[in-house]
Amino acid sequence: MRCVGQSGIELLSAAANPTAPALVQALALLLQSEQELKATTSALRARVAGSSQAAEIDDVIAAILVARFNGRSIQELCAMGGITLDDFTQSVAYREIFGRGEAQGEARGEANVTLRQLSRRCGPLSGKQESVIRSLPLERLEGLAEALLDFEGMADLNAWLSANT
Repeated sequence: MRCVGQSGIELLSAAANPTAPALVQALALLLQSEQELKATTSALRARVAGSSQAAEIDDVIAAILVARFNGRSIQELCAMGGITLDDFTQSVAYREIFGRGEAQGEARGEANVTLRQLSRRCGPLSGKQESVIRSLPLERLEGLAEALLDFEGMADLNAWLSANT
């Protein structure tokens, strides 16, 4: 497979070219065979070690590994890319993926507590109300959790949902 970058450099040949820009070499990981990845990433990381590009290269490596091999475990990705678990977990790709997961988990927990409190304060909720509440972003869920303390019944909940969804 051949892929010519915007600057006209073929990515596969850039991986083997020690004078190619480090980020271009990193992009070549998209096209390399799995067997070549570890040697390429090790050489690339050694080349930029101690420079301002070191963290950037680790981010690119992690993102490419996650994108190409998304069914693999983190340990497999680290071994494949010749990076440590610490390097991987410090990458932007990892923080983005798992940060979203943590935020989603937090929102689910907030929704569950809020739904229980609403049921006690307002009575049984409809499936539609529950669905709308579960789909609220965390900030709005927190607002609802605070507002429900002043609710006197279902009418207050319906008014809040109308004004906030």
